[in-house]
Amino acid sequence: MEFYVSSTIVSLVGPQSHRALTLSDSASCAAADGTGGTLRNVKISAVGSWVPPRVLSNADLEKLVDTTSDWILERTGIEERHIADADVATSDMAIEAAKRALAERGTTAEDVDAIIVCTVTPDHMFPSTACIVQHKLGAKHAWGFDLIAACSSFVYGLTTAAHLVGAGTHQKVLVIGADTMSRIIDYTDRATCVLFGDGAGAFLIEPGADGEGGFIGFKNEVDGSGGDVLKMPAGGSRMPPTHETVDQRLHFVHQEGQAVFKFAVKKMGDISAQLLEMHGLKASDVKLMVPHQANRRIILACADRLGMPHENVLINIER
Repeated sequence: MEFYVSSTIVSLVGPQSHRALTLSDSASCAAADGTGGTLRNVKISAVGSWVPPRVLSNADLEKLVDTTSDWILERTGIEERHIADADVATSDMAIEAAKRALAERGTTAEDVDAIIVCTVTPDHMFPSTACIVQHKLGAKHAWGFDLIAACSSFVYGLTTAAHLVGAGTHQKVLVIGADTMSRIIDYTDRATCVLFGDGAGAFLIEPGADGEGGFIGFKNEVDGSGGDVLKMPAGGSRMPPTHETVDQRLHFVHQEGQAVFKFAVKKMGDISAQLLEMHGLKASDVKLMVPHQANRRIILACADRLGMPHENVLINIER
């Protein structure tokens, strides 16, 4: 199967103190592989997020497809999702999240050296959404690019930013995860339309002082053998847009849910265990696991596989 999977350990307080584990998985159609550390201490100095005010509840979905609120909640853990208005694009949400992160840090966009926008729903094929964000945000000294790795995009972005800062070539890097998934969801398909919403989150990555909390390590992998499991079939060079592809609803997300579920549970747990072992840590050393919020059952099954108590797992998927 063609899956991205990634995991990151972050020391929240100090090198031997509280640790958080972030992990993600997805099925998609590109490749990246790598592990490694950084040359100097790197930390998350600020965070920001933004979601559209409009809420689509399970009760609302009952009116659109053959489903029930209880069915959705039991199988996914989701109660509601935020949906962007028609005039709101991915870059708009990314900018709002970035502004909040910069405000939290007390710095300005002119101090940012690079912007990484992690998304599968860019404003356009080109220019990149990062370029649009850079211009509208006023980050006139920054360069940037989009990173497309489906659900693992943000953790891949963190890996990239940490190495840019760790190498000493950058001081402040914005990593933004933003998607308007509602634009590529088929609201006649109950298997996918219940899962996705819109929103953005931003991390500011900077050097940390010696002895200060920061990134401990990363492990990223990809399995490129199953691109048909989760994909948007049309719209690229393999299948350019035509009247036929639109009529056949090939510009929406297509997913084989069981295959994704089985892979996610196994691989998210396995790669996290490998990362902990690489750094001489155990699940009991981790005070908080921050998993990709795809499905409550996936999250808890992964925690069980890793030996992580459920009370140490962050879950906010219901909203």
